[in-house]
Amino acid sequence: MPLKLMYITNDERVAKVAESSGVDWIFVDLEILGKEKRQGHLDTVISRHSMDDVKRLASVLTHSKLLVRLNPLHNGSRQEIDCAIADGADILMLPYFSSVLEVREFIRLVDARVQTCLLLETPTAVEELDSILAEGGIDYLHVGLNDLHLGYGKTFMFELLIDGTIERICDRIRAVGIPFGFGGIARLGHGAVPAEYILGEHYRLGSQMAILSRSFCDSTVTESLEEIREQFSRGVAEIRSYESFLQKQDQSFFQENQRELARRVCEVVRQTLAANRRAERGS
Repeated sequence: MPLKLMYITNDERVAKVAESSGVDWIFVDLEILGKEKRQGHLDTVISRHSMDDVKRLASVLTHSKLLVRLNPLHNGSRQEIDCAIADGADILMLPYFSSVLEVREFIRLVDARVQTCLLLETPTAVEELDSILAEGGIDYLHVGLNDLHLGYGKTFMFELLIDGTIERICDRIRAVGIPFGFGGIARLGHGAVPAEYILGEHYRLGSQMAILSRSFCDSTVTESLEEIREQFSRGVAEIRSYESFLQKQDQSFFQENQRELARRVCEVVRQTLAANRRAERGS
């Protein structure tokens, strides 16, 4: 089954382009609480979307689902959840939780009005994963590599793919039958580690979801809507074609993919650490 592809945007024009190109879920990102402190030093996007964006995008989408990432549980969570549902969200995502109690409260507040997706991105939540998975009302689960690799003290987020961490998590989720995914992917041939090696791991591990990363299409710096349309049309088609190829491969292919992925991840880590040492000597 093809991966469900997600794309983060609050621009209704870009959302319609992504939808027409075959993106399954359009992703509005309301999360801001604590994120600057956790990820401000990384080359990651802090979206600063608003609840108004939920209503605007819900009004233009016709078949892609609208996923809304909320803030971590806080005093205003009930109002945030109620507003997102009223404004047209199809799926609500809970980020940066640490305990089964937080998951339970999130499920209670949503009250089966829309689908739910947990964003697993803290080591503490991984420790409680079996208890979390035993809770009812979880429709999807996505593993967030940015915060999770920081939590484990790693240099590069894809280290979690080669040290067994993601495989152990995926095995546990797959055992209970909840659809899951992890991380993001660039266009084929692009990314610090080319996307085809990451896609190979998605298929080996039974993943069903992936976010199209900023390096797939950074619509905030590409002014031409036609250029964005071309990037989406070609990029999604290339991913779907490669998925068809992956579906026909045997175990030996995925073992070799793992080895090459590990080699490339280790090279990125080596280069990053060397750059950090040079920066420290220069400061």
